Amino acid sequence: MRVDSAMYSGATVEPYYDSLIAKLIAHAPTRKNAVERMSRALSMCVVEGIRTSIPLHQRILAEPAFLEGRYDTKLIEDLGL
Repeated sequence: MRVDSAMYSGATVEPYYDSLIAKLIAHAPTRKNAVERMSRALSMCVVEGIRTSIPLHQRILAEPAFLEGRYDTKLIEDLGL
């Protein structure tokens, strides 16, 4: 797992923050392993005071079509998200 961010515990996120305050990257020998690692890492993330896209990513990672590699750019729309 890798986290790219300039944020740290106790940092203040300004009102006009860039929506990409951190990037979480999973790497593993297989897609299945990478999805499992990412799911576990997202479940451990704690971000307070602002909304994040963590729930969206967790929903995508749990979607059978995504897990099977059967998705396209309409996935979010197809899921009604």
